[in-house]
Amino acid sequence: MIQAAAELGYVVPAAASSLASGRSRSVGVMMPDLHRWFFNTVLTGISETLSRAGYDLTLYNVADDAAVRREIFGSFLHRRRVDAVIAVALELDEWEIQQLLTLGLPVILLGGEQRGVDGMAIDDRAVTQLAAEHLLQLGHRRIGYIGGDEIFDRDYHVPTRRREGFDAALRAWGAEPCEDLVRHADFTIEGGYAAAKQLLGTPGSGLTGLVAASDEMALGALLAAGDLGVRVPEQLSVVGVDGHELGELLGLTTVDQHPLGQGRRAAERVLHRLESGHDDGPADLPFELVVRRSTAALPQTRPAE
Repeated sequence: MIQAAAELGYVVPAAASSLASGRSRSVGVMMPDLHRWFFNTVLTGISETLSRAGYDLTLYNVADDAAVRREIFGSFLHRRRVDAVIAVALELDEWEIQQLLTLGLPVILLGGEQRGVDGMAIDDRAVTQLAAEHLLQLGHRRIGYIGGDEIFDRDYHVPTRRREGFDAALRAWGAEPCEDLVRHADFTIEGGYAAAKQLLGTPGSGLTGLVAASDEMALGALLAAGDLGVRVPEQLSVVGVDGHELGELLGLTTVDQHPLGQGRRAAERVLHRLESGHDDGPADLPFELVVRRSTAALPQTRPAE
C-alpha cells in the first residue's frame, strides 16, 4: 500500500495529517519588520530549518500597533493553526505572554529574555564593547558612535545597551565618551550616511575612529566618508555590528552576530521543545570580531621638520 502510494505520488492532505496527529506542523514566526536585511536573514535561517523538519511557517508582521498586536494574540493564535511561536526582536507584554501560555504553545524569544519564556539573545553591551576595544587597541582615542534612535529602544532596549557597551570600553581605556561625537539613526544605510556626514563634517572633531551599532549604518558611514574625501582606513577606521553580507564585499570590519545562524538555532530549539516538551532556559548567542580593511592602526604623529 505504501509503495503504491509512493509510486502514484500520493501525499497525505495537511488537514487530515493535522487531525490525526493533533498538530498543524506549522510554526508561527512574529517579526516587527519584514523589509530589513537582518530580519530577512533570520527568517531564512528559520525557514530552512523548519522545512527540513517537515514544518511550514506562518508569518505574522507584528507592527507597532496595539490593535494589530491584540488581534494576533487574542484571535489569530487561538485558531490553533500553529504548534509553536518564535518571536524575533519583540518584547511581549504580560497579557501577550499569558495568551501564549494559556494556549500551551512552546514560545521562543529570539533577541531577548523575559521571565517565564524561553529566550535566546546576544549580549548587546558586549558587541559594541568589542567593536570599540578593537579601535582602542589600534591606538584610536577620538572615536565617534552612531547608535539607534530612541524609538528602537522599545524592544529589549537594544540602542541603550549598545551605547552602554561602547561607553564602558572607552572608560576602561581612560577615554571618556564625548557627546559631541555621538549621533543617532534608524539602523539603515541612509540613516548612517546622514549621521556620519554630521560627525565627519564637524570642524575640529579630530575623529579617527567610528563605531556604528549596525552594519547598515556603518556602510552608510563608509559612503559618507567617500563623499567627503575622508580616506578609510588611513584617516578613519570604521566598525559595524551584524555580519551584513555586503560587509565582506566592501571590506567592513564588523562584530558578526550570525543572523542566519540565529534563525537556525531558534528553529532547532522550538523543534526540540515540540519533541521533548522541555524548556531549555535562556541561551547566549555567539558573536565574533571579523577584521577587514576598514580598520587600521592609528598612524603615529610625524615629528615636525
